[in-house]
Amino acid sequence: MNTTPPRALLPAGLRSPGRWAVLPAAVLAGAVLGGGYGALKTPEYAATSYVIVVPAEKADPAGALGFAQAYGRVATDIAVTGDAQVWAGVTADTLRKNVQAATSPDAPMISITARAAKPAQAVSMADGVARALILNSSHVAGSTGVKVVQFSRATKPVAPVSPSAPLSALVGGCAGGLLGGLALLVRPKRSAARGEARHSRQATAPAGSASVPAPAAAAHQTEAV
Repeated sequence: MNTTPPRALLPAGLRSPGRWAVLPAAVLAGAVLGGGYGALKTPEYAATSYVIVVPAEKADPAGALGFAQAYGRVATDIAVTGDAQVWAGVTADTLRKNVQAATSPDAPMISITARAAKPAQAVSMADGVARALILNSSHVAGSTGVKVVQFSRATKPVAPVSPSAPLSALVGGCAGGLLGGLALLVRPKRSAARGEARHSRQATAPAGSASVPAPAAAAHQTEAV
């Protein structure tokens, strides 16, 4: 009686259990790389300064909200053209890359957040940009009808905002597990495609071998004569 071995009845993915080691290996590699990145990367500190746009005398109060939106869009440009570089002790390129301004749709307030490797530098950058906005608004207050005033100065941060080494390791492990799982999903499809191609070649081989080779046919005709 012809019996099929139990191994042949299993799916292709289960017949090679060793390849499932790719998943934990990918998770471990991602965790190691992420943890190393978090440990070696220089921590970043963030400080935020707040300014508010107020209307001048006999000016439309509703216009302050629109000017706050406008000042928020050009905050870094005004800071670069002003003296914010001198006050913060950094270059113009550093201000453009590490300072962000955000506005509120409900209030004429602008938050200026600066990131730096040192807490004191982050505070200087945020307050420097805020001071540049205040001076610029005072110069054009006669035409705009509004001016920018300091609402809250930046406070010195006590903890970095950049991801810590454990958090980076966790994110790296998740990313590694995702990539390992995708590799396991793609590999069986390729193996199945190779198996189907091999099966099709074997199925067409008997049909080609059924024809008599030319030398054998010639020998058969000689014996008949």
